[in-house]
Amino acid sequence: MSEGEVALVVGVGGGLGAALGRRFANAGMAVALAARSGKTNGPLAKKIENDGGKARAYSADVTEEASVSDLFESVRGDLGEPDLVVFNAGAFMRASILEASAEDYERCWRVGCLGGFLVGREAAKAMARRGSGTIIFTGATASLRGSAGFFNLAVGKFGLRALSQSMARELGPKGVHVAHVIIDGQIAGPYSADLAKERGPDALLAPDAIAEAYDQLHRQHRSAWTQELDLRLWAEKF
Repeated sequence: MSEGEVALVVGVGGGLGAALGRRFANAGMAVALAARSGKTNGPLAKKIENDGGKARAYSADVTEEASVSDLFESVRGDLGEPDLVVFNAGAFMRASILEASAEDYERCWRVGCLGGFLVGREAAKAMARRGSGTIIFTGATASLRGSAGFFNLAVGKFGLRALSQSMARELGPKGVHVAHVIIDGQIAGPYSADLAKERGPDALLAPDAIAEAYDQLHRQHRSAWTQELDLRLWAEKF
C-alpha cells in the first residue's frame, strides 16, 4: 500500500489517465487529477471520493509555465507534496507533411514535449530536495519511430523520451526515479469502441493493466529501477 502518499496525474481523459487515478487511489494514495478541462477529471474525483478515497480535480494548461507552477502549488496546499507524478498529456493530428501547418505542428509539440519538460522540472525540484519520488512519462510507438503521417506525434514523443533519459541520469543519484513507458499499441477507451468491435478485445491495450504497471514502477526498489518499459499486446508483431 501507499498510504499517505500523493500522486499527481497530468493529462486525465477517459482512458489511461482515469485508470491511473483509480489505481493510485486504490493503493491508498491521495490523487490529484489534472486536465485542461474538468469534463472527465471532475466526475472521476467525485467518484473516488464517494468510494472512500481522496482525490481533487485541477485545471491546468501544460504548455504554460505559470499554469504548471500554479498546479503544483495548489496540489501541495490541498494534498501535500507529490510522491509520484505522471505526465500523460499529449496532442496529435495526423497529416501529410505536404499539407501540414506550422500552427498544428507547434501545438502538438508544445503539449506533448514542452509540457513534459515543465511538469517534469517542477516535480524534480521538490523531489530532488527531498531525495525521493517517482516521475513517469507516457510514451508511444512513435517514441521509437516516425511513421508516415505521424510526424506531429513522433517529434514530441522522441523529445519526451530524450527528456526522460537525461532526467533519469541526473536525478537518479539524487534519489528520484524517472521512467518512460512506451505504449506500443492503441489503448482501449471511449474513442476506440468501434475498433474493439471490429478487431476484438485483444486488439487494444487495457488501461487498467497499464495503470498496474505504472504503480509497480513507483514501488520498485532503488537497487533495480526501470528507466524504460515497453508494453504491448501479447499477440502484437514487432
